[in-house]
Amino acid sequence: MSTTDTRIAIFRQKQIRKTIHNNEWWFSVIDIIQALTGTDRPRKYWSDLKHKMQAEGNQVSEKIGQLKLTAPDRKMRSTDCANTETVFRIIQSIPSKKAEPFKRWLAKVGYERVKEIEDPELATKRTRALYKAKGYPDSWIEKRMRGIAIREDLTEEWQQRGAKEDREYQILTAEISKATFGVTPSEYKKIKGLKHHNLRDHMDDLELIFTMLGERATTEIHRTEDSQGYTKLKQDAQEGGEIAGGARAKLEERTGKSIVTKQNYLPQKSKPEKLLST
Repeated sequence: MSTTDTRIAIFRQKQIRKTIHNNEWWFSVIDIIQALTGTDRPRKYWSDLKHKMQAEGNQVSEKIGQLKLTAPDRKMRSTDCANTETVFRIIQSIPSKKAEPFKRWLAKVGYERVKEIEDPELATKRTRALYKAKGYPDSWIEKRMRGIAIREDLTEEWQQRGAKEDREYQILTAEISKATFGVTPSEYKKIKGLKHHNLRDHMDDLELIFTMLGERATTEIHRTEDSQGYTKLKQDAQEGGEIAGGARAKLEERTGKSIVTKQNYLPQKSKPEKLLST
């Protein structure tokens, strides 16, 4: 099991990593252990707890999944995760005064996701509200939301056409970016002085527009040519990016200004929750 979309939830000033798997929230067990117990050795605590639960005949370990979440070093690493139901069973075995409030918090988080699955518009409204709260104007938010939809269409095409998640998605994205802007996403972040921030959340209108053009052009090429396999998808990504890159170059020549800039759309601030991965 793996994923690339790590979110951060906050319980009493403690960060709990979570991700969507099988249309429900899955939480980092290690993070939960640390939040509830305050131990500085949460992995050891979890290992001992698993052995204790198994000795008591509790089969909760069978419900644990290894999912890739963003680690403190910013790399994607596999870690034990559990859905809401399994987390409830785990915390019942942890002696902590925080257990009951954590159960209420967990139930609320899980409920919000269930409602979003039933009505996807709720998730869209929540994302818009988060951007609005951070100070983005409506015109920028509209472009960002449209960009998210285009990105989701593209990654769905990749999944259906033979690209493997994680590493290959990153390479394909880098190919589009390099052909569009002349730099990969990691290089782009360095230009803007970003570290753990979402690059697209710091793009201005034109940067977002050319990002969308490169990704939408790539999607159209995939569909028109019924592309299959990583090698062909990579070629399409380069060509889709070149379409956007050509338009960018013409605009830069006409205006005498570079689209790629070190400026950030909003000042960098600490973010308790990473809005989106796309």
